[in-house]
Amino acid sequence: MADFSKNVVYQIYPKSFQDSNGDGLGDLQGIIKRLGYLEELGVDYVWITPVFSSPQNDNGYDVSDYYSIEPMFGTMEDMEELIGQCNKRGIGLMLDMVFNHTSTSHEWFQKALAGDKYYQDYYIFKEGSPDKIPTNWQSKFGGPAWEYVPSLGKWYLHLFDVTQADLNWDNPNVREELKQVIRFWKKKGVKGFRFDVVNLISKPQIFEDDMNGDGRKFYTDGPRNHEYLKELVHDTGIEKMVTVGEMSSTSLENCIRYSNPNEKELSMCFNFHHLKIDYKDGDKWELMKPDRIALKKLFETWQIGMQEGNGWNALFWCNHDQPRIVSRLGDEGRYWEQSAKMLASIIHLMRGTPYIFQGEEIGMTNTHYQNISQYRDVESLNYYKILLEKGKSVKEALDVLAARSRDNGRSPMQWSEEPNAGFTEGQPWLEVAENYKNINVDTQMQAKDSVFAFYKELIALRKNRDVVSKGNIMFLEQDNPNVLAYKRTYQNEELIALNNLVSVEVEILKESTLEGYKKILGNYKESIIKTNSVILKPYETIILEK
Repeated sequence: MADFSKNVVYQIYPKSFQDSNGDGLGDLQGIIKRLGYLEELGVDYVWITPVFSSPQNDNGYDVSDYYSIEPMFGTMEDMEELIGQCNKRGIGLMLDMVFNHTSTSHEWFQKALAGDKYYQDYYIFKEGSPDKIPTNWQSKFGGPAWEYVPSLGKWYLHLFDVTQADLNWDNPNVREELKQVIRFWKKKGVKGFRFDVVNLISKPQIFEDDMNGDGRKFYTDGPRNHEYLKELVHDTGIEKMVTVGEMSSTSLENCIRYSNPNEKELSMCFNFHHLKIDYKDGDKWELMKPDRIALKKLFETWQIGMQEGNGWNALFWCNHDQPRIVSRLGDEGRYWEQSAKMLASIIHLMRGTPYIFQGEEIGMTNTHYQNISQYRDVESLNYYKILLEKGKSVKEALDVLAARSRDNGRSPMQWSEEPNAGFTEGQPWLEVAENYKNINVDTQMQAKDSVFAFYKELIALRKNRDVVSKGNIMFLEQDNPNVLAYKRTYQNEELIALNNLVSVEVEILKESTLEGYKKILGNYKESIIKTNSVILKPYETIILEK
């Protein structure tokens, strides 16, 4: 397996990145137009969310044809040009493979609906009557995870939207079809793959009700998941390519196995536990203040656990499914810039491969939409209805969406002060956040100490310091809820990262000596560093090197 420790990945949500033809939708030519910007930032790989043919019920994660490009994004020629232009700049293109399910519009599923037994075995169909659902499992998007097909007298499983039918990975013909997809794109020059909810692909042999949950305990990190991943990777020859698995509700033990090079499965894993520390009783749609001690413990558990097990983390705060981190754990007002830099520092100096989601590098915030008509995300629209049915007022439901909706991460990239933030000359498919005149790429690229400039420094630090890319990690100040601090060590190198998570000054490390350490990076021009203590200003980050 290859070493990706010095690399940084940039995630693009194409629909919202750059529109090149004025139709209000981002496209492949728009990405090509902005490759110089990504080269300037210093990233090594660009991961784009799905641009395959799709009805777009779940913004491309409902694929109807893995071998063709959705016309709204461009053509196969555009994709080939993008791959070529990325390769010329030394940037690897990563594609997003949705292999847990297909769109119900996919040819395979349509043949299944027409009664073809061969293709019915591509999916998970269960015999039954309309009044007897196979299990009580719940869809991730709300409602039952099964849909009845009257013409067949059968139910099919959909862990996500009703238009996303789960594939039957126990069928070797399905696995071979998916290997062919990988081979096709590998031949085109793609340099990596991100696998969507890949730890859900193996379902149990016996389907039964979950009396204490929504069913996930039966299919998460399923019985043959590791076996199937090994087979996919080996048979397609992608062992040395960058591969990352999105892991839903996974465990540390499984992620060690998925990403340990000796297992020959994946390069690294995404896990989401650290992004649930403001979920009340584990419910995404119930708000509470972030539990910072829980956040610190989760980082420590996963960082130390993966280190000891020789696993590898994909480090991230934001993606197309998450709210903006500066709105969530930082400050949108007085300390916006400081908190955006501090949050970046936490992730980029840990052990693992950092991922930057478009706009994160300029500190983009949540959108703060005021009306349900402004939302486009299927999950948000579903849960808005559910929240109202549960008795919440319109205002309460909108407040929850303002904090949790996936549209917060999907609003158009803010390039400039021009109308629609320079994203499109047309009507954007999703409204641009109102603060784009203050928060945009043009403004930040002209400022020496911008959030963008800070990200560039963090990326350079990873490439130039082995202690960042290869070092061990140990956590400091474990019981201090206001500070996340850790030490990285490698051979004779040492680095300490100190991060104030709150908007007030905090004094730390009174018992520890910092003799011999010097500050190499921070988000304030001057820091208060004494021999035996440091006074951290609001949302301050200080990087010290010995």
